[in-house]
Amino acid sequence: MKAIRRFTVRPVLPEPLRPLSDLARNLRWSWHAETRDLFRSVDPERWAASGGDPVRLLGSVPPARLAELAGDGPFLRRLAEVAGDLSAYTTGERWYQTQPEELPAAIAYFSPEFGITAALPQYSGGLGILAGDHLKAASDLGVPLIGVGLLYRHGYFRQTLSRDGWQQEHYPVLDPNELPVVQLEEPDGSPAQVSLALPGGKQLHARIWLAQVGRVPLLMLDSDVEENDLGERGVTDRLYGGGSEHRLLQEMLLGIGGVRAVRTYCRLTGHPAPEVFHTNEGHAGFLGLERIAELCADGLDFDSALESVRAGTVFTTHTPVPAGIDRFDRELVARHFGPDAELPRIDVDRILRLGMESYPGGEPNLFNMAVMGLRLAQRANGVSLLHGNVSREMFAGLWPGFDADEVPITSVTNGVHAPTWVAPEVFRLGAQQIGVQRAEDALTVGGSDRWDTVADIPDQDIFDLRRVLREQLVEEVRERLRASWRQRGAHTAELGWIDGVLDPDVLTIGFARRVPSYKRLTLMLRDRDRLMDLLLHPERPVQIVVAGKAHPADDGGKRLVQELVRFADDPRVRHRIVFLPDYGMAMAQKLYPGCDIWLNNPLRPLEACGTSGMKAALNGCLNLSVLDGWWDEWFQPDFGWAIPTADGAGTDPDHRDDIEAAALYDLLEQRVTPRFYERGQGGLPDRWIEMVRHTLSLLGPKVLAGRMVREYVERLYAPAALSHRSMGPDAARDLAEWKGRVRAAWPGVTVDHVETSASDALAELGTTLGLRVRVALGDLGPDDVDVQVVSGRVDEEDRIGDATVVPLKPVGAPDQDGRWVYEGPLSLDRTGPFGYTVRILPAHRLMASSAELGLVAGPSEELVAAAGLLMR
Repeated sequence: MKAIRRFTVRPVLPEPLRPLSDLARNLRWSWHAETRDLFRSVDPERWAASGGDPVRLLGSVPPARLAELAGDGPFLRRLAEVAGDLSAYTTGERWYQTQPEELPAAIAYFSPEFGITAALPQYSGGLGILAGDHLKAASDLGVPLIGVGLLYRHGYFRQTLSRDGWQQEHYPVLDPNELPVVQLEEPDGSPAQVSLALPGGKQLHARIWLAQVGRVPLLMLDSDVEENDLGERGVTDRLYGGGSEHRLLQEMLLGIGGVRAVRTYCRLTGHPAPEVFHTNEGHAGFLGLERIAELCADGLDFDSALESVRAGTVFTTHTPVPAGIDRFDRELVARHFGPDAELPRIDVDRILRLGMESYPGGEPNLFNMAVMGLRLAQRANGVSLLHGNVSREMFAGLWPGFDADEVPITSVTNGVHAPTWVAPEVFRLGAQQIGVQRAEDALTVGGSDRWDTVADIPDQDIFDLRRVLREQLVEEVRERLRASWRQRGAHTAELGWIDGVLDPDVLTIGFARRVPSYKRLTLMLRDRDRLMDLLLHPERPVQIVVAGKAHPADDGGKRLVQELVRFADDPRVRHRIVFLPDYGMAMAQKLYPGCDIWLNNPLRPLEACGTSGMKAALNGCLNLSVLDGWWDEWFQPDFGWAIPTADGAGTDPDHRDDIEAAALYDLLEQRVTPRFYERGQGGLPDRWIEMVRHTLSLLGPKVLAGRMVREYVERLYAPAALSHRSMGPDAARDLAEWKGRVRAAWPGVTVDHVETSASDALAELGTTLGLRVRVALGDLGPDDVDVQVVSGRVDEEDRIGDATVVPLKPVGAPDQDGRWVYEGPLSLDRTGPFGYTVRILPAHRLMASSAELGLVAGPSEELVAAAGLLMR
């Protein structure tokens, strides 16, 4: 019989065990080994059955066992020690508290998904795991972050396979009362809620759940409340599900409702109000509109409020793939805003203009969430150096007249939270060298360029560690493979072969990620005979563990999964290659440490960062990857291999895949497998061990989320907080008025005449020429603009590369025609073809970039033709 209603019955812990509840509700246990060990000792079998989830564990322990523990002196001493450690962690000074006082009092960090732990399945892939690692690292560093997301009742989805290898999706219902979250309550005990207005006079209500991530609160909005109609209750049903309107409502709730949730949380707890709002990808972009509405309600006009909001906003873009950006029909957006819906006091046209693709090549009827995110943020970044370059090209239309390298999008390369992803065995080996506390500090705060003490670890210890991790992975794979085949309909009697799957002494390659086409899950299958030869080589075999989920609506991705599964089902190779369904954090934490090689072969440059390879590297796994994302930035032959790419503009996609697959096979056959299997005089693979050592000592400090969050604080959060403080109501009004005046006057801004002291087009290196420029500023004055000379080497088409920018200074008053004269030096500091030009930009002390307005004036084509501007 099926129950008609379900309750969650919480255990009543004996008084001496009450600290267990606090430990279970703070997700620091997910990366703190001592806390997990304490819970494991409560009941090892139930701990394993609960999937390592303390909340589920405590709900299943019999009262007799709890009573026994309440009288167990050694256990209570351990409990007091671990609880005291958590208290010191959450209240004591950390890195942030030792920094200069001008840092922001608080930062709100918005993301559509957060991967904190498998016990809170609110993530689909890299974006969510990155957001979770960002929160954990912020907690370790003491950064006063408030996380904001949604609580999805079905999470993303659980993946199984049909008998013929087709992906099946399952959406188990998640009861918040069984998750490591608590409901935020008003002083009278009622649930804290936020509401959004919907068309037709309806309302969307959401309660606020709180997940405590160490020191960082994570607020999660849940629309499955009785006050909502059935349709509104389903807004937070599943991650990345539903049609356009469903997604729009999710993103309105995340952005607008999220700001309201932050205000509610700060009111109820006394937490400082955020000075900086960080928009993690465009999904949360509506947060800027709510903040504009708040300021308008306090008396500011829209333009002034926009300037105030921009000053304190950071926007991070994560995708170089246009299909990864949410775009909505303008009529759909318009229907959900304005007098009959949300933000009724703001003109709908002003809202639409923030997201419209009003630039060459854009679709003017689509509302682009990333475009809105960029227009609402004074500071923006990509997530690796290469991705920063790609993003500047991708969004260059928003800053017409500027070269892509001047588009105001910087980059902060992602990192990963080492305490979450480093295997306990790897941590213990490091702690033997430098002690537990120093090892913890190295993994969390970071700050050093290299971990030199890795050099002191004996080769035999590294070799033994790698084999232990590989052996653990083999056991994990067999267990998961057996469960998968049972789900596919196989009987136990058919599965004896699984006992021989994988070998702890064989070179092990891992490949696990989401399955969009550009990540090329099946590139390894391009030449199946050659792959089989690699898998079955009599002396140097390889084995491959593959995992990944295709989006439920992506049949092309599902076909790739099926193609891989069918190959892995072949009795000739199924002991050497496996596909594991339901890739998630629990699997990943075994997979990364157990592999010798982490394979990544996306279409370059479509991988924004690729943090899975970072997690593998922290465990001594070597990367074999296309030069994309972070690998393009940090690759060295000392710690991995680069797969050559054929990414010329005219290359046929099929031919490109053939070329790059062949390059992958060549590397495996000629360089990777010989290096793994060759033995030195002591019987160990000396050169392989040396590469593992270099990976740990040189890559380890770079890939830390602690390094990443410190960069965000120093390069983005701190400047944004200063801008926010400078942008009071009067300053915001002044800046908005100035921008309006500049835009109106800009058609009258021109470069009228340029002359130099050069007598001909030949000059010697080191010469300094005098430059004299006459400009028209229309209704503007010298205080409103910068006049610059831009110089450098030129190519065959006279484009300036690696430019040097030098400001010119006004000389005297305007002439009788109202023209101003500017003068300055032009240094010929490079040999070969050399060129320069002159330009005029708007200038204001409260702008973060001279490109902010997207306005630039330069010499006319006639003036360029007459000037002979090239020096050769």
